[in-house]
Amino acid sequence: MPDLTPAPDAEILMAQPRGFCAGVDRAIEIVERALERFGAPIYVRHEIVHNAYVVADLRRKGAVFVGELDEVPAGATVIFSAHGVSREVREDAARRGLHVFDATCPLVTKVHVEVSKLRAQGCEIVMIGHRGHPEVEGTMGQANGGMVLVESVGDVETLQIADPSRLAYVTQTTLSVDETREIVAALKARFPEIREPKKQDICYATQNRQDAVKFMAPQVEVVIVVGSPNSSNSNRLRELAERLGVPAYMVDAPEQVRPEWVAGKRRIGLTAGASAPEALAQSIVERLRELGARQVRPLDGIEENMAFPLPRGLLPTSAAA
Repeated sequence: MPDLTPAPDAEILMAQPRGFCAGVDRAIEIVERALERFGAPIYVRHEIVHNAYVVADLRRKGAVFVGELDEVPAGATVIFSAHGVSREVREDAARRGLHVFDATCPLVTKVHVEVSKLRAQGCEIVMIGHRGHPEVEGTMGQANGGMVLVESVGDVETLQIADPSRLAYVTQTTLSVDETREIVAALKARFPEIREPKKQDICYATQNRQDAVKFMAPQVEVVIVVGSPNSSNSNRLRELAERLGVPAYMVDAPEQVRPEWVAGKRRIGLTAGASAPEALAQSIVERLRELGARQVRPLDGIEENMAFPLPRGLLPTSAAA
C-alpha cells in the first residue's frame, strides 16, 4: 500500500491575508445583531455569504434562509445578502411591508451607484462577471435594460453596441484580477472610447488574497483553498494557483482533505476565501497535522484593517444616539 503521508519535515505555509473580509464580517454581524435584538426567526434572502459553515452556524442560531421574498411572512425582518439585490427586490420588500436590513457589501453598493449614474447619463453598460451569480443579478438589476454581461474575451468579440461613444463597463467584485484585465483590454481594443470606473470594481480583499496566492505558490507543492463551491472568490484562488503550476484543491470541511493530495509533499500552502472563517481554516490545519504535517509557518503579507459601519437600526444604543 503506498505511503500517503507528507514528507517527515512537511510544513504548512499560511497565506496572508486569507479568510473573512470587511464586507463578510459586516454581513454576518448584521444577522447576529438582528437575532439578538429581534429574536428568531430572522429571514435572510439567499445565503448571507457563500460559505456552508457560516450558513449552518447562523441557521443554528435562528436565521431562516429563503430563496425569494414570497417565503417571508408579511411584516417580518429580512436581511439582504452581502451580494446585493436588484431594485425590483427592494420594491417587492417595501410592498410586502418587510422590515429590511441591507447587508450588501459597501463595495458592491459602490458598483450599484455607478450603474445608476451611468444609465442616467444615457450610457450602455458592459458588466464583466459570471452569469447566474447573485452579485451579477443584483448589479444588472439596478438598470431597466441597457446592460449586457460578458464572461470572456470571446464574448467581447460578439458584442453588439448601439453607440460605442456612450459605452462604459463595470465588474463583479470577486473576479480574477488577471482574467478581468484581459477582458478589459479586449473591450478597450474594440471600443476605444469605453468609460472605465474611477477606481477598479474588484474589491481590495479579492486583490489581496490573489496577490497572497501569487506570493505563496512558488514556495509550495500543493495549495489547499478553504471555501465553498459556490464562492466566486474562493474558486478564483484555486484557479490562480493552478495557472501558476501548482496543484490546488478547494474544501469547506476538514474531512474533505484527501491524504493523496499531500503525500510526500514538504511544503503545503493554505489559504481561505473571503467568506471562509478562520475557525474553519484552523480545522483544515488540524486535519493536515493529523495526516503528518509538522510545522505551521505564516507568510508575510498585507495586514488588513478595513471595517464597514453597521446599519443604524443595529448599532448599540449609545452609538445610534
